[in-house]
Amino acid sequence: MGKGGSLSDGVIKKILLSYTYVAIWIFLSFTVIVYNKYILDKKMYNWPFPISLTMIHMSFCSTLAFLLIKVFKVVEPVSMSRDVYLSSVVPIGALYSLSLWLSNSAYIYLSVSFIQMLKALMPVAVYSIGVLFKKEGFKTDTMANMLSISFGVAIAAYGEARFDTWGVILQLGAVAFEATRLVMIQILLTSKGITLNPITSLYYVAPCCFVFLLFPWIFVELPVLKETSSFHFDFGIFGTNSLCAFALNLAVFLLVGKTSALTMNVAGVVKDWLLIAFSWSVIKDTVTPINLFGYGLAFLGVAYYNHSKLQALKAKEAQKKTAQADEEAGRLLEERESEGNGKKSESQS
Repeated sequence: MGKGGSLSDGVIKKILLSYTYVAIWIFLSFTVIVYNKYILDKKMYNWPFPISLTMIHMSFCSTLAFLLIKVFKVVEPVSMSRDVYLSSVVPIGALYSLSLWLSNSAYIYLSVSFIQMLKALMPVAVYSIGVLFKKEGFKTDTMANMLSISFGVAIAAYGEARFDTWGVILQLGAVAFEATRLVMIQILLTSKGITLNPITSLYYVAPCCFVFLLFPWIFVELPVLKETSSFHFDFGIFGTNSLCAFALNLAVFLLVGKTSALTMNVAGVVKDWLLIAFSWSVIKDTVTPINLFGYGLAFLGVAYYNHSKLQALKAKEAQKKTAQADEEAGRLLEERESEGNGKKSESQS
């Protein structure tokens, strides 16, 4: 084939690779959510210890991240002083531990489908906290969109057949802490020029999470675990579950690095609908028409928000390119004027 044919082959290959990365991320994210539900739900594996499960994940991820960075040297560690670690990474680790603890706890009380519907509030929480910390500018149209998302989730909650107030509080708390963590990453790390990929992030943050979770675990779950003498640690179950959690972090790195953050957002929407369908058809959770109508409204709001963010990003990129072009044109003009002045001086002499 000619040059045009080889170009088409390259484009097709790139598209296929992008879809492969998306499929891997959706599969792993889907697997981790369903696996966590299976372990924690009292009607399934019946091991309702979310702090313990999160600590197992963190210790496993810390160990693997250490091996990849320090032993196999697959990824370079980020240069970070002790003061920066204590003032920036530790607060993010505290927020992450709370987010994981509460989100895993919600699986005990709520269906997978309803949890995914509540997670649609994430853009609302991120935007609201961003405005509070002055990382986002307040815009009336954006806030109206956030209210439409909230309204959709409220309708979905109204139609929930297995509504549990404590479960909803736990999941909303997880959303709030996760949103705060994302904003704090911008304030405490990105603003200082520190960029962490998922492996270096686990290397620095996972040990913090483990330490923070250790304190509530000692008082909340350890006494109960001591009484549960019949339980034997299943390395097959918890090992594969932790491996999936670690692989998901790698998949995030792969997806965002090879495609874009927007692609991940779109893939997240597909994953949510798949989880709702799986929860209804396989786990036999009740999904009502009011559930779907409310989530549909929230979904449209989230889709519009992602579209607006993309348009703003494109406008910013275009503005940056225009500024660079103007700067280059100004530089060339100065060079020409300098050359003209030089030739004028030579002719006069």
